[in-house]
Amino acid sequence: MRAVTEEKILALARHMVKSGDTVRMCAGQFYLSKSAVHKMLGAPLKELHPGLYREVREVMEYHKAVKHLRGGEATRQKYLLINSDKNR
Repeated sequence: MRAVTEEKILALARHMVKSGDTVRMCAGQFYLSKSAVHKMLGAPLKELHPGLYREVREVMEYHKAVKHLRGGEATRQKYLLINSDKNR
């Protein structure tokens, strides 16, 4: 990974905490890959700003805890759409 400035790491972390976005959403906002977001919000952030790191981890843990619900809802919507198309 190329050298990333501290400002970019902090901006990404602050965005995630403020917005509550998922890693995928943050990656899209900052034109990064999900892997890059995970790397930036890992050890480098922990060294730069431990308090902000803990807040980011809380957001990430929340999304990890509810991802099965979002996936289940997406599947439900998919099959509702498929079934509504069959009924036409």
